[in-house]
Amino acid sequence: FSDVLALPIFKQEDSSLPQENETKHPPFQYVMCAATSPAVKLYDETLTYLNQGQSYEIRMLDNRKAGDIPEINGKLVKSIIRVVFHDRRLQYTEHQQLEGWKWNRPGDRLLDLDIPMSVGVIDIKTNPSQLNAVEFLWDPTKCTSAFIQVHCISTEFTPRKHGGEKGVPFRIQVDTFKQTENGEYTDHLHSASCQIKVFKPKGADRKQKTDREKMEKRTAHEKEKYQPSYDTTVLTEMRLEPIIEDAVEHEQKKSSKRTLPADYGDSLAKRGSCSPWPDTPTTFVNNSPTPAPAFTSAQHNTYSVPDSNSSSPNHQGDGTSQGSGDQLHPSATIQETQQWLLKHRFSTYTRLFSNFSGADLLKLTREDLVQICGPADGIRLYNALKSRSVRPRLTIYVCQEPLRSIQLERQEAGNSDSSNGAIYVYHAIYLEEMAASEVTRKLALAFNIPLHQINQVYKQGPTGIHILVSDQMVQNFQDESCFLFTTIKAENGEGFHIILK
Repeated sequence: FSDVLALPIFKQEDSSLPQENETKHPPFQYVMCAATSPAVKLYDETLTYLNQGQSYEIRMLDNRKAGDIPEINGKLVKSIIRVVFHDRRLQYTEHQQLEGWKWNRPGDRLLDLDIPMSVGVIDIKTNPSQLNAVEFLWDPTKCTSAFIQVHCISTEFTPRKHGGEKGVPFRIQVDTFKQTENGEYTDHLHSASCQIKVFKPKGADRKQKTDREKMEKRTAHEKEKYQPSYDTTVLTEMRLEPIIEDAVEHEQKKSSKRTLPADYGDSLAKRGSCSPWPDTPTTFVNNSPTPAPAFTSAQHNTYSVPDSNSSSPNHQGDGTSQGSGDQLHPSATIQETQQWLLKHRFSTYTRLFSNFSGADLLKLTREDLVQICGPADGIRLYNALKSRSVRPRLTIYVCQEPLRSIQLERQEAGNSDSSNGAIYVYHAIYLEEMAASEVTRKLALAFNIPLHQINQVYKQGPTGIHILVSDQMVQNFQDESCFLFTTIKAENGEGFHIILK
């Protein structure tokens, strides 16, 4: 029998068959910087616990071998990140489940992208009808990190019975597409996902600690049946065609009603670590089984998102410089409204108000904004929209005394009464700080006087003496006091003094 197997014909046929250890090399790899649970059986899929609303980094890594998919070299690809159900029962009723969640949480999204934290992501888009998905473009040859926030918790989709119900698992799914000849990103390249459970803030940390303590109590023989806890979670490749078709349908129609069942790979993917990005970009050709990213120093605009050449993924951009004023006008367009939100530190809500014009935003009441943005940011946004400034600590009224020559001319003309009414016009000076320097600065601003030319400010006292205006004197000014002021040249001839009467 061994001689028969040694015949050349059998050797030729055997060499043409695919080897068992030959697996398809994925073009990309997505690594989420969150630890996996230690209480997972050895051959089961990993499970990762996340905190509601906390930002988690997903590294978008180029895992291609030399010569793989050359058509995307120097081009951008599109990725869609979604949070979907893990259980098939909920997958088939996904649309109804999401509509119910939307009804209970108006204005909220299941999934958001933390834009200030993200690096290298471009042209970020969210669809108001797809609360569980975000999409963006990125350059595979550059350091790219997408920071996601999951706002739904696992127990929100569990039937309420007697309390303490077990939460349902979700999946973080990433679908990547390349650009077609007509310029649309509909040509599917790769899909991967991982299993997660979402807890209320800090609940994931407590659950991870509980699982770790349970494993420590097990015997060494029992521990061998469980996989270790990894510092990061690698999304495993999804290889079923229905999943690919569903992702393509989501990109083409933007209105998919459900997520088809996902097939999880036969083995767990290799794990990586979330060490900082290299300071100096280098080019890497992957010839080993361990995947590694390929970095180059190519440049590309990232708009309001920090450029991927930043030294740290935590680098935060200053946002787009806006030319709009402090007050939002009803005639503001959607783009101008987005710029206004960024300028006033409401970047977290730009996606939420992505279709709001100035008039739409101004129509919202204080209660609406508190319900949408929470008490702190809701009140702050309401005050910013209504341009409610801080009440000044002190108000004084100041008028510049007319020149004596002008007074004499008016009096000779017999119009002293009317002239006084025309000349003595007072300016309101609002002081936020009870300090002499604040008085000097506000006087210079109100009367267009160069600040550097004002040497001292005096107050005329009894018998015409000049008293230096100090912080203590300003603190003892009566509210809504009236002053005439005049200027005299300084003794050294440089600048002048102001005298309040």
